[in-house]
Amino acid sequence: MDTFALIVTIGVALGFTYTNGFHDSANAIATSVSTRALTPRAALAMAAVMNLAGAFLGSGVAKTVSEGLIETPHGNRGMWVLFAALVGAIVWNLITWYFGLPSSSSHALFGGMVGAALAGGIGVIWSGVVDKIVIPMFLSPVVGLVVGYLVMCAIMWMFRKSNPHKAKRGFRIAQTVSAAGMALGHGLQDAQKTMGIVVMALVISDVQDADAPIPIWVKIACALMLSLGTYAGGWRIMRTLGRKIIELDPPQGFAAETTGAGIMFSTAFMFHAPISTTHVITSAIMGVGATKRVNAVRWGVAKNIILGWFITMPAAAIVAAVSFWIVDLAFL
Repeated sequence: MDTFALIVTIGVALGFTYTNGFHDSANAIATSVSTRALTPRAALAMAAVMNLAGAFLGSGVAKTVSEGLIETPHGNRGMWVLFAALVGAIVWNLITWYFGLPSSSSHALFGGMVGAALAGGIGVIWSGVVDKIVIPMFLSPVVGLVVGYLVMCAIMWMFRKSNPHKAKRGFRIAQTVSAAGMALGHGLQDAQKTMGIVVMALVISDVQDADAPIPIWVKIACALMLSLGTYAGGWRIMRTLGRKIIELDPPQGFAAETTGAGIMFSTAFMFHAPISTTHVITSAIMGVGATKRVNAVRWGVAKNIILGWFITMPAAAIVAAVSFWIVDLAFL
């Protein structure tokens, strides 16, 4: 039963990574596609490759997920807690993808972990949840909004005497670099979150020690599934990010992507904080758009997106708790 539970949990974890990929592919490429800097398929292929590369850049975020949010559970009960957490995250990802709402796959996972842990009687490390999840959840969109606004202001000032058509052509080319940076940061952040879950499963089943490095096959499997999911694309969410918040031009797209990538690398390497790529790029787009004029941003759409951010963790927690109770009745 231990081996069966381990295989099922790892399989579902990789399934979550795949949904994370197609759910969040819009984060990396929506701005480049909407400004016609890249064709959709070229953008997806680039994002898939850079996601794969980003997954190998560090392990700090994975360590936070595997050790800093809930007490390490034990035995079959512990394995099914992880299983239920992943089910909660996947269900919420699919619901928000269907409605084209760019919610956070990361916070769906964290909400699922907390909900399943509470349902299964596993201790939640509330200080870790607050420090590494809740505070960054509120801070990162604010930082994205402000930095996006400032970066765009700087670009407008630096190129104020340039020929607008030449500048736009230049920024369209530059967007291929900034979009690649976004995708690299996405791989760095999101592939590691699933690595943390798989490592927890391996520790629970006594396959490896808690302080052992992440096995290379775990890194490869998580990175590949994230890349495959990214290449599958998330067209509904891409339309929301690329068109419904604000009509972006190439300089704005470059500013938003540069802001998002910078924040993701900083939080991963400096704080080991698993932030939401969705929160960062969406708020950066809003900040960039506000430089044109405040009412250029469709704040009604933005309000719905922000509402989705707030309900993601509790909604995923409820689904995960219900999933655990079902598994508890069936197997435990």
